[in-house]
Amino acid sequence: MGDLEKKISLFEHVARKLEPNEGKRKETQDPIIEYTNEFLNNVNGISVFNGINYEIKNHFPTEFNENSEPIDSIIKHLKEHVHYPGINAASGGHLGYIPGGGIFAASLGDYLADITNDYVGVDFASPGGVALENSLIGWMASIVGYPTTCGGNLASGGSIANLIAVTTARESCEIKTIAIPKTVIYLSKQAHHCIEKAIRIAGLKDCILRYIDLNEKCQMISEELNNQIEKDKAGGLFPFMVVASAGTTDVGAIDPLSEIGNICNKHNLWYHIDAAYGGFFLLTDKGRKKLNGIALSDSIVLDPHKGLFLPYGLGAVLIKNKKKMHEAHYYNAAYLQDFRHSEDVQSPAELSPELSKPFRGLRLWLPLKIHGTAPFKASLEEKLLLTKYFVQEIKKVDRFEIYLEPELSVATYRYVPITGDANSFNEALVKATHEDGRVFISSTSIGGVFVLRLAILSFRTHKETIDLAIQVLKDGVKKVLLANHHLSVDQC
Repeated sequence: MGDLEKKISLFEHVARKLEPNEGKRKETQDPIIEYTNEFLNNVNGISVFNGINYEIKNHFPTEFNENSEPIDSIIKHLKEHVHYPGINAASGGHLGYIPGGGIFAASLGDYLADITNDYVGVDFASPGGVALENSLIGWMASIVGYPTTCGGNLASGGSIANLIAVTTARESCEIKTIAIPKTVIYLSKQAHHCIEKAIRIAGLKDCILRYIDLNEKCQMISEELNNQIEKDKAGGLFPFMVVASAGTTDVGAIDPLSEIGNICNKHNLWYHIDAAYGGFFLLTDKGRKKLNGIALSDSIVLDPHKGLFLPYGLGAVLIKNKKKMHEAHYYNAAYLQDFRHSEDVQSPAELSPELSKPFRGLRLWLPLKIHGTAPFKASLEEKLLLTKYFVQEIKKVDRFEIYLEPELSVATYRYVPITGDANSFNEALVKATHEDGRVFISSTSIGGVFVLRLAILSFRTHKETIDLAIQVLKDGVKKVLLANHHLSVDQC
């Protein structure tokens, strides 16, 4: 054996450790499965918020050992320094930010996708994988009311999905660089921040952004929108796109979708709807009524990792005109010349910025096949009813008030003390609930008013969770009152 062969053999011997046999795989799998079962069996018994330790970075040095570490030690490290601190996002008590889900069947889909390592960017590499993902796009299109011939993509989340939509709109409307300073985009202050981020990344930073006034429900005022468009046209500007919200992250507001759609049609504007949070409520009776007019849009974003309870990492964008989506993202490279393309099949890599992409679709397709759609619909209906129940019950608690009547499953409310500043009191109340840790709530500010939020979307959130949240709020009020000397211990 020559020197070259000896070197190859030496490195091969070590490299083959990356390909463990079945026995070695089992040595790693069994402790991990045991730990995940323990986690799931106790998920709602774990504190939902465990504070933030900024020194935790010291447990994650930037150097790694040359040799392996015991799996039990690795799991212990993850449990103590990753899974315990901060927000327990898997808990039904996560009622703060719009929670991701984490249903078990989705993890099996991810496991299968990682093991088989199918590349579903182009039809040539995995025709079955692309067909699977396109079937999900078609299913979502039918929910929204789009034609099944629309374009679509499974992205990493709402941010990238919105970027794809904005980029497609830019190309479709042929926005040239020289025209950007006179090009107008219409949205509201309730639009998710990723919209402005997408506008900037898509090269439209110098467009004129018009923030349309909101009504008392934090909804875009359609008359104001129409008047502003007409004013801009008369002023020699180019109205380009309207971004509406179908369930804002902040307060769950739904813009007047039908009215905005008619205005966009009248003035020939691109109509984009961010329904990342609210879109899948279309599967419910109330949601279909609330979201009427959503099919009038040219593009829409929905997040299965919100409304379909999947783990973080799956957003979806639908574009009514597939040809325009393709033109905005199509690529051609010499090293890909062997890829044969079918005009009848949309390859994901030609409809998004991603070429390399994971097989995201399996984490949604597998749960839909295992469970059917009924449990998803039932869970969404339950969340709407739980929100109604929370509003009903918190109104019974002295000095609590609902700030905005909820449209879907986000409730905004606050405590109004007899004396003192209400904003400061509610800020202290949020901190008290975080210190309690049994549930996690969040807050927002609306017109300078500090407001509490309850976002009910975890599939593990049930009636007992809401009852617990109300009790935590009551306990928190007592704690704040005591701290501020407004209440004696006996009164508590």
